[in-house]
Amino acid sequence: NDGVTIAKAIDLEDHFENMGAKLVSEVASKTNDIAGDGTTTATVLTQAIVNEGMKNVTAGANPVGIRRGIEKATKAAVDALHKMSHDVKTKDDIAQIASISAANPEVGALIANAMEKVGNDGVITIEESRGVDTTLDVVEGMQFDRGYMSQYMVTDNDKMEADLDNPYILITDKKIGNIQDILPLLQSVVEQSRSLLIIADDITGEALPTLVLNKMRGTFNVVAVKAPGFGDRRKAQLEDIAILTGGTVITDDLGLNLKDTTVAQLGQANKVTVTKENTTIVEGAGAKEQIQERVDLLKVKLLKRLQT
Repeated sequence: NDGVTIAKAIDLEDHFENMGAKLVSEVASKTNDIAGDGTTTATVLTQAIVNEGMKNVTAGANPVGIRRGIEKATKAAVDALHKMSHDVKTKDDIAQIASISAANPEVGALIANAMEKVGNDGVITIEESRGVDTTLDVVEGMQFDRGYMSQYMVTDNDKMEADLDNPYILITDKKIGNIQDILPLLQSVVEQSRSLLIIADDITGEALPTLVLNKMRGTFNVVAVKAPGFGDRRKAQLEDIAILTGGTVITDDLGLNLKDTTVAQLGQANKVTVTKENTTIVEGAGAKEQIQERVDLLKVKLLKRLQT
């Protein structure tokens, strides 16, 4: 019963009316992507702005002046909302907000528990249960802001995301332009009937379409994403992924090349979910001691940065 779902479902016969409906749908979708809520409010505001705007233009007002007025009013409204708002800090606050959004106190309490356990920097994902109970599981994992390189790699067309169960993970800071560079590795993965996540600087030339074609043919399930970060930060993030998954970063810094890479150098995880914008790795196969050491190191670095 949310605004964005209703807006997307509307399809009018009149061409011009449908253009207006699609505009509202785009507003609701963008609001959902940025804020995650408030789509019904955005839809109502859009209708009011369009109606009043058309009324004023018809009466002879300058459209450019109306636009400038809308922009000034927007800034004033945002400033006022900032003054009225307050930080959500307590578990009860979170439960109250979540209960209203979900229209279900039980779900609201579950979300509050999840937020309490993972913290502000944690990642919460929702999966369909195989039973009738709604449960909360806390697992080790990470998320970074890189999505799939091709939409043809998705496994769930409704959610437009790719799910990999028990995949191997190739981690490299190199560009892959020739499929022959990773062909022996791909053959080893196929022989084991495993899926593969490729994290690389980029995949260019014929390499990407070859991967997509084999994915669509059902030869194997593969998803490719660009490595997160840049420069030294990229090296650190790739090392984070390697430690989490028990893999090795294939890089010139270690004298390693793609052609000689074996499955023993690949990372592994219980599950990987890739959307258009993010990649989430759940329950990596890395050693718990090494993962904890890395987490402690990152916390120390973050604390030092906040203190400077």
